[in-house]
Amino acid sequence: MTWKEISEMSKNMELHEVILTLEMLENGEDPVNLKNMLGDILKVILEESEKQYGKKQKTLTGLTGENAFKFSNYSPKLMGEFNYIATTTALSIAESNASMGRIAACPTAGSSGIIPGVYYSLYKLFNPSFEELLNSFIVSGGVGNVIAKKATLSGAAGGCQAEIGAAAAMAAAGLSYFFIKSADVAGNAAALALKSLMGLVCDPVGGFVEVPCVKRNGNIVNLAISSAELAMSGIKSVIPLDEVIDAMYKVGKSLPESLRETGEGGIAATPTARKLIDNIKNKLF
Repeated sequence: MTWKEISEMSKNMELHEVILTLEMLENGEDPVNLKNMLGDILKVILEESEKQYGKKQKTLTGLTGENAFKFSNYSPKLMGEFNYIATTTALSIAESNASMGRIAACPTAGSSGIIPGVYYSLYKLFNPSFEELLNSFIVSGGVGNVIAKKATLSGAAGGCQAEIGAAAAMAAAGLSYFFIKSADVAGNAAALALKSLMGLVCDPVGGFVEVPCVKRNGNIVNLAISSAELAMSGIKSVIPLDEVIDAMYKVGKSLPESLRETGEGGIAATPTARKLIDNIKNKLF
């Protein structure tokens, strides 16, 4: 199912209901059971965001673990409260993941801070009902499902554009849907986010999901927010979401193996990274 087809169906039904109905038609999944399951995932996201917010974490390598703590104790000079909470949350969950904490791999562990960033910020600042948040979360999931079926969510298969790019697209779509109940706006928000990360390589230092992954979550959650704002203002992606996803998949297949989660290219191959890896190996082994 393409996003264009989903959008067409949403002319006669709420977008989140279209997504649940399609799952029933494609996989035989009871919409009520699926909604309850997604609700359970969203509850975990909100619970862990509250629990881990701004905490110091003990990660395997020690290369990260204090970023969320530092940022939560910083008074921002430029960003507003929504982005500040979202950024702190994204860093917190990404560092929790690096510390083997409980996360929702939504869509992946390496990109697990983006979705919590936008939904926890919505929860804290807009006092929504859980149903409102869940309906938007379903839309985020619908975008992720289209990306998974048309392309990939795997960094090993498509680079970080497939992981954190998909997370940004999902977050942007859900965020825009919270305010404007439009499949077109959600699709444009997702496309604007994904286009901005086209070709992003997956280059974890030492193969650990810490550098640059944690701070990348903190940065990219802001891209998701700005993409939603652009789409809600009426700005459209010239290239439709389905075609952006197709292009992302082709770009991912074109990336050399060294730039797809092997830890052999990008910043993972820099002299400083290699020294860090040697130090980590000596410490661990």
